[in-house]
Amino acid sequence: MTRRPSRLARVLSSALAAGTLLTTAACSDSGDEDGSRASGVTASQAAGKRQTPSPSPSATLTENAARTALITEADIEDDWTQVKDAEAENWHDGLLIGTVDVSDFLTAKADAADCQRLMNSLFDDDLLGKPPGANALRGFEQGDSRLLYQVASYGRTGPQDSLDWMAALPEKCDRFTMTEDGEQRTVQVIETSLPKVGDAREGLRVTVQGTTGGAAATLTLDVAAVRVGDDAITVTAGGLHGDEHDSLEQAVRIGTQRLNDVLAGRTPSPAPSEVQ
Repeated sequence: MTRRPSRLARVLSSALAAGTLLTTAACSDSGDEDGSRASGVTASQAAGKRQTPSPSPSATLTENAARTALITEADIEDDWTQVKDAEAENWHDGLLIGTVDVSDFLTAKADAADCQRLMNSLFDDDLLGKPPGANALRGFEQGDSRLLYQVASYGRTGPQDSLDWMAALPEKCDRFTMTEDGEQRTVQVIETSLPKVGDAREGLRVTVQGTTGGAAATLTLDVAAVRVGDDAITVTAGGLHGDEHDSLEQAVRIGTQRLNDVLAGRTPSPAPSEVQ
């Protein structure tokens, strides 16, 4: 997958951002008027995001199994259209590029590193880190919005550490700024709710306010990650014209069931719209 682009590529990416997006959602101000951070994730909140572990899978997730677990157009309904895999692999939105301003984090500079990691991972489509095992992705478009769906195996390393990292971001990265080529962008991160599926889950809404093509623009991304054993699905949906949280929730709900079916050696059930 393409990594961080040259200066020319960044300019082109920013210019195209008005007609493109990546995958995931908006954000609201969760801080006080004086800029103070919101309280951290409580034990009860964390417990609510985890549930009884799924039955042990019958086999390790393979590349073919990962592809079988991917959702289809019928699973998310609306007017989403699947794009070619090569196109989805190169979705990178220029508004996500920038250097986080450390001065926003006067008492915890380590928080700035976490916020930089978030923005880099959204750009590179590796929110939970690079999976050492099988992985597959599929992209969908709907007008100027995009939805990227990924299934990956993390083996013995597991994705839980990354989910715990995500859980702390609404506090650490409540609101911050970043700069790219002299342009300042404002970023907000809030927690969002997800269907209670899988063994653990985290949802975020990331909003980036900046300019593209000389005009003010706001990129809204909803992001979700769900762990099923040592495997996980991640979904990013959104764009420049509003959020796609409903589609993200549907992708999470149906996608988790598809992954459970594949891990149990079953053929995933067709989406309701595919049943005659």
